[in-house]
Formats: sequence, C-alpha cells, structure tokens
Amino acid sequence: MQATWLACAQKKAQREGRSIVFIDESGLSERPSVARTWSLRGQTPILWHSFTWKQLSAIDALSLRQFYFRFFPGAIRTEQIIEFLGAPKRQMEKPLLIVWDGAAIHRSRKLNAWQEGLNGHIVAARLPAYAPELNPVEAIWAYLKKHEIANLCLNTIGEVGQFARNRLKSMQRRPALINAFWKQAELNF
Repeated sequence: MQATWLACAQKKAQREGRSIVFIDESGLSERPSVARTWSLRGQTPILWHSFTWKQLSAIDALSLRQFYFRFFPGAIRTEQIIEFLGAPKRQMEKPLLIVWDGAAIHRSRKLNAWQEGLNGHIVAARLPAYAPELNPVEAIWAYLKKHEIANLCLNTIGEVGQFARNRLKSMQRRPALINAFWKQAELNF
C-alpha cells in the first residue's frame, strides 16, 4: 500500500512539474517533554515546571531539501493554514503538491476555495488513513521533542516557543538531519 500510494503521488508531481511538500501540525506546551537523562548516582533528576497548560501550535512543511515552520497561539485554524501555505508558495519556483493527513481543517470549504483560487498552483494529496509513519514531518516533531527540547522547563509559553524556534532554525541548517527525516519515513525520493 505504501509503495502504491507513494508511486502515484510521485508520478502526479512529475507529470505536472510539481514539488512535493509534506505538511503536519503539532503542539507545544509549558509542560516539558520528558526524556531519559543522566544524573549522578543516587540523585534522581527532577523537572520543576508549572502545571499550567498554555499551548502553542506549530505547522511544518518539508520539501526534499528544506523545511519551513510557523508557530501560532492556540489551535491551528483554516486561516493559519492559508497564511502558512503562502510562504512555500512564494519561495518555491514550481507549483506544489502538498501531502498531509485527512484532518478536518485540511478539508474545510474555506481552504478548498482558497486553493481553487490559485489556479492549480497548490494541489493536495491525502495520506492514507492511520499512516502517520508515511509523513516525514512526524520525524521532525519527534526529534524536536525527544532531543532538542526534551526536559525543557521554562516559565512561559513564549520562552518555550522562542527556544523551540531557535532549535528548529538550527535543524534547518543540517542537511544530514533532513535526510534522516526522509529515511525515517522510509520514502524513496
């Protein structure tokens, strides 16, 4: 199923002269992503954090050699997706084939109308249901949360967002890491 779906998406993109861009959303909060760490023998590490649940949403687009991201307060809505899609549309020369999951915000009437107004510059393909492992952007979020911001205890969601933004910018400058995200999804491009 994976090979068939991927082959169809690649053929469609090649036939239409499009760049393939995978997209996914995630969230960050003031609560730390807990990961295993080192400490002195007999001294259990303790994470001190507030128990508030302020949230920051993020959206990421991954092309073959680079990725784009953006943070938004609260939940991501159709307006934020439209705003976000403007960046890769402006920065990439070819028309885009965006690949994402079947979330309700990806199927909204407002988003579909916006896409239709672009005269085919952006078209969408949906990942198969229950197949997050096919989206290499999932690997970006996993790496960020398990390595770059693991055990991060800051005072405000603004500080968490700024720290995560800096780490994502650092990740953007590491081509080997971007290749690893593609390999993690086992997609051959």
